[in-house]
Amino acid sequence: MEVFRQVIVMTSTLQSNLKRALLCSCLPLLISCGGSSGSTNTGGDLDVPDSGSCSVGEEKNYFLNYMRDDYFWYQDIPSNVDTGNYNDVYQLLDGIRSPVDRFSFILTQEQYEQRYINAEYIGFGFSTRVSGSRLFINYVYEDSPATSVGMTRGAEILSIDGTSVASLIANNQLNDAFGAAQSGVTRTLRWRAVNQTERESVLTKQAVETNTVLATQSFALDGKAIGYYVLNSFINRTGSDLNDAYNQLAGVDELIIDVRYNGGGIIKYGVQAATQAAGNNVIGNTAVQLRYNDKNTDNNKAYLFELGEGIQQLNLDRVFVLTTGASCSTSELIINSLTPYVDVVVIGQPTCGKPVGQSPDRFCDKISFVINFETVNANGEGRYFDGLPVTCPATDSIVGDWGAENDPLLLQARHFISYGSCRPQASGGVQQASVTHRVDEPMTLPEQWKREF
Repeated sequence: MEVFRQVIVMTSTLQSNLKRALLCSCLPLLISCGGSSGSTNTGGDLDVPDSGSCSVGEEKNYFLNYMRDDYFWYQDIPSNVDTGNYNDVYQLLDGIRSPVDRFSFILTQEQYEQRYINAEYIGFGFSTRVSGSRLFINYVYEDSPATSVGMTRGAEILSIDGTSVASLIANNQLNDAFGAAQSGVTRTLRWRAVNQTERESVLTKQAVETNTVLATQSFALDGKAIGYYVLNSFINRTGSDLNDAYNQLAGVDELIIDVRYNGGGIIKYGVQAATQAAGNNVIGNTAVQLRYNDKNTDNNKAYLFELGEGIQQLNLDRVFVLTTGASCSTSELIINSLTPYVDVVVIGQPTCGKPVGQSPDRFCDKISFVINFETVNANGEGRYFDGLPVTCPATDSIVGDWGAENDPLLLQARHFISYGSCRPQASGGVQQASVTHRVDEPMTLPEQWKREF
């Protein structure tokens, strides 16, 4: 069986001189909190076990050899690894990963195709946030069961099938209460809308398309037209979603890109977002450089700003970006790539700190997303493992739907646009939660997926 791998940063490149073929439509180059891609096939020839005759032992042996060759921190792997001490490749990865690696993970082929390729999952269509004994809606996907009953960001779920959320949280039963990820699973939710109206709705799980731009708005401020959009991930449909957003925002004087919950994804869409924002100020210049380990330096490469699938460009010389500790990887690349060329005003909290990326590698029925390279901008700046700093601090709180005027991050952006300085921080909102903190534990799935039901 051939191993299919893809490099997508700003363009898709087919490496014909490598034994492993690249399937560009399937395995994109990520730099996301849950996995990024952006590299070509690296390393020597490996015997890849075929999915039809693949034992656990073959999986582990192949994966260990692959890690010794292509893993960015391969020097940190012990020299005497006994794969027999690990039950499967998931345990093997956890056992041999570098202490600095918070991001490598493995998906099944089904998981990969569902989330990255098909851009859908089975559920009600919302993401949640726990605050103490309460449960709030972070965001909802369009055309989902949640949207059909009027749920929005800022709504609070009070009970599930008659059991209070407080009780479910106290007994560690919340996730189970939402039911299996299967079409047809039904739950009765008691919930409170942003306007404080309490409702009861029966929701049935179905395939939910994960639109990646959650909101697009424009508003006037001090005689300027301000554009604002919420970018939640970088997957196969993001190019089209970005075009819809930028078409709506044509002609704005200032732009605010909200990536507060965006864990990252396919690099080329981060470059597209940045290019459409800054336009002629950056097109043709270096956006990102990929640097591999010392076994694979032939794959080092620089990619230029280009529109890619983009159409509309704003040509702005200043861009605002809203962040939290959940803003990872490709989200960070937007900031780092633009910094040498235009004024980037970062508002919120320091980002998660993932200046590295993955080239997905298929073996058996699995796709490995282990760190293969680091990313730096045109000035060679990278290695921001403690996160990118903010210009103006603000704490993320849910105060209503997207674009609410009293949203702490938007308040800071508005203040900076009006006065050219940061607004003194004031506590606001009804809940603050762990998305404002950097994730320090290794993740087996992109963190934001775990919050979606």
